[in-house]
Amino acid sequence: MSDERTDERRTATRQRSFLRGRIYYNNRLNSVDCLIRDISPTGARLTFSGTVSIPDVVDLYIPQKEQTLRATVHWRNGDELGVTFADANAAATPQPAANNLAERVTRLEVEIAQLKRMMKKFKTELQGDEDAA
Repeated sequence: MSDERTDERRTATRQRSFLRGRIYYNNRLNSVDCLIRDISPTGARLTFSGTVSIPDVVDLYIPQKEQTLRATVHWRNGDELGVTFADANAAATPQPAANNLAERVTRLEVEIAQLKRMMKKFKTELQGDEDAA
């Protein structure tokens, strides 16, 4: 499908971008980094470092804009996704600072849990190495 035909169906013109993003899903238990290649008030094209398997509805966090948007996957093609934002007005308006703080706390809690699991795994591996020696 050509970009020209896709542009005809869009309600807003997308601007090329090179923004870092993070997709959260599974009640924010899982996340994956992405690159926002173009964005508009109604949607975006996201690129990943490889093919990803994520659900149809996700939260897109844009650190540079301190903004989180609910997004629905509109199309998938290899390591790219096209998403539409659930609330087009949300893309144009940053969320209140309280929501950003709550989001950051949630994100940090998830990261701490992941780090604790990694530490436990490393300790177990180290213990196994010491027992073998």
